[in-house]
Amino acid sequence: MSTSARRIRILAVDDHPIVREGIAALIAIQPDMILVGEASDGREAIQQFRTHQPDLTLMDVQMPEMNGLDALMAIRGEFPDAKIVMLTTYKSDIQIVRALKAGAQGYLLKNALHKELLATIRAAHAGRKTVSPEVSLEIVEHATDESLTPAEINVLRLIAKGSANKEIADQLSTTEESVKSRVKNILSKLGANDRTHAATIALKRGIIEL
Repeated sequence: MSTSARRIRILAVDDHPIVREGIAALIAIQPDMILVGEASDGREAIQQFRTHQPDLTLMDVQMPEMNGLDALMAIRGEFPDAKIVMLTTYKSDIQIVRALKAGAQGYLLKNALHKELLATIRAAHAGRKTVSPEVSLEIVEHATDESLTPAEINVLRLIAKGSANKEIADQLSTTEESVKSRVKNILSKLGANDRTHAATIALKRGIIEL
């Protein structure tokens, strides 16, 4: 068997060309890795995965057209053994847990790419789940938090869009009192000072997206 045949075959998915170039440059000098394909959004990632069937995919979370989480689920739906490491700029614990539950092999912050990428690729390829230390702390920090109910998340989405309680009640076909009660629960569960603070926390943690 030749050396190239034993290399870890990698697909890099990110909508920023500069990130893909950085990954490509790093992989190019590794004797045990080879970049077999690139994609700039989730839909392209699925097509590239079908074409190359790589050993490992590095997948950006936030992308246009189709995000990385949806692409992860689509690929693993078709190829259950696919090993995918998620790359992100944000330490949003809800998103991290969703990705890991959906079968992500690892979760890496982009600011740690040069430092941790190669070790993460090798560990993930060997079948070990790997997350950045900062990511692990984020998960642990919120592990005991009380979860928001689907109804509370719906209210929170509308708060983030700037809707007042009466508008929220009208849109959700409920009473203003019910909305006020949900807002009170949201503030308590998120440890937020006010509605704007709650929306900011929810966006940062990946509970909601705009």
